[in-house]
Amino acid sequence: MYSYLAPLRDMRFVIEEVLQAGTDWQAMARFADLDYDTAAQVLEEAARFAGDVLAPLNAQGDREGCHWHDGQVSTPAGFADAYRAFVAAGWPSLACDPVHGGQGLPLLVKTAFDEMLSATNHAWMMYPGLLHGAYECLNAYGSDALKDRYLADLVSGRSLATMNLTEPQAGSDLSLIRTRAEPADDDTWLVSGNKVFISGGEHDWTDNILHLVLCRLPDAPAGSRGLSLVLAPKVLPDGRVNAIHCDGIEHKMGIKASATCAMRFERATAWLVGAPHRGLTALFVMMNAARLHVSLQGLGHLEMAQQNAQRYACERIQGRGQAIGRHAAVRRIIWTQRALCEGQRVLAYWTAHWLDQAQHHPLRDRREQAHQIVSVLTPVLKALLTDNGHRGADEALQVWGGYGYTRDCGIEQTVRDSRIAMIYEGTNEIQALDLIQRKVIEDSGSALRTVLAALEASLAAVRAVPHCHDLVRAYQQQRDALQRCIDEMPVRIQNDPGWSMRIADDFLRALGLTLLGWAWLRISEVSHGHEGDPWYDAKRASARFGMEWLLGEATWRWQRVMAPATALPELPPG
Repeated sequence: MYSYLAPLRDMRFVIEEVLQAGTDWQAMARFADLDYDTAAQVLEEAARFAGDVLAPLNAQGDREGCHWHDGQVSTPAGFADAYRAFVAAGWPSLACDPVHGGQGLPLLVKTAFDEMLSATNHAWMMYPGLLHGAYECLNAYGSDALKDRYLADLVSGRSLATMNLTEPQAGSDLSLIRTRAEPADDDTWLVSGNKVFISGGEHDWTDNILHLVLCRLPDAPAGSRGLSLVLAPKVLPDGRVNAIHCDGIEHKMGIKASATCAMRFERATAWLVGAPHRGLTALFVMMNAARLHVSLQGLGHLEMAQQNAQRYACERIQGRGQAIGRHAAVRRIIWTQRALCEGQRVLAYWTAHWLDQAQHHPLRDRREQAHQIVSVLTPVLKALLTDNGHRGADEALQVWGGYGYTRDCGIEQTVRDSRIAMIYEGTNEIQALDLIQRKVIEDSGSALRTVLAALEASLAAVRAVPHCHDLVRAYQQQRDALQRCIDEMPVRIQNDPGWSMRIADDFLRALGLTLLGWAWLRISEVSHGHEGDPWYDAKRASARFGMEWLLGEATWRWQRVMAPATALPELPPG
């Protein structure tokens, strides 16, 4: 049976022992009264919701899918009821400001919750997945009137939100967006254009849907710097239905229960969010939240895959009456998934904890440090975790053999569902280019050095643990390779203008693996002193496996990054 058990102890281990988040919570007024037991109780309730409500709907939703008729979308049976239970329990308000009716909990706690939801029902999670990002965007850039009108609806979950970027001719290149907004007689704008691949653009869950739309104003300069952001609700404040139409839904490889819509705006009434022509600045608040959320989809899929693969490997008897989990090839697959899950959970939660500090820490220097660190970690996490999530699920399918290729076992749905996370919210290749060009080269590696300094500050205790000495050396080898790359980067760019685009994917992967090396070191260090406890022994074994079997990939990645210039050949005519 394909099932999920929320890794609550693992989550608490990261939050309480690896990150020691409570120390920082005490320094932030918003979280000063929060203790570990309270956070744990929240996660226990979250685990019940994910396991008891969402998990049973996952396979059924995949089989049933969404249906479109005459502009209306119906979602699979039970999905809307699950959302009503989600709202009734107050989950949308988890990390929102109490001023707006939120519970005021750290994003770190919400991140653990989101991991569970993504693992149990990725397609369902696509609908409320943008709620918090839309709340943050509107709270930061909306006018007082817009915030008064719509923030409470987002916090409560009475309304859901969408992000309308992509157009048929404008995918990764937002400069090609044609949707336009013209001024009306009052303070509103009239939006016209077509958007595609809009998750939750239409559904049967809430009466209102708040569409955040990238568009051009009449005096907009060319390119992506001329884009503006507007909010166009499905239902206007006076109760009229806005001129927004769903022209159809996509028939997809995975997340079939998520309505991926083609949207048409015909002089739809909207309000400006943020300054004219500065739409991307406002939207990046939402996009950064969405990219962390997508990275958790990768982590959730990998956790689901490894849990079930390990269970099956222990139960499936073949050859001489032995479970297939006794075979080295199968053990390698499962240990790889375990090591990646545990290391990536540290990185994802660490990033969320820095996001909390970027918003709420009382010291300005700490907030600035946090912003720099998050700017580097966000593209790395999005690409690394989604890549490992899909490829890890694909490897896990191998444990089932031919049974894994059938629908009955569940793993094939995980493989299909996980693939989209490598594409949307900026393809993983776009993340790599964003990292190397915008987050490293443009600021001469300053933000990356801030990340490295934070890593080093946390490793002092690790170096004193005897059984970690060889692991520290393995990590330091990759850390030194990264430093050489930073030092030589100016010369590389000057002598080889195409270098950064050619090596972007290898650079991100190598940096991600180096960060995982740090995470495995921290896991190993924190587990020291608990020798003989099977749970901690397994943690050390997983961390050591990651360092000895997986970290070495970074070596040849760094070699390719620093190799002599070799131009990629042009493609032959299609």
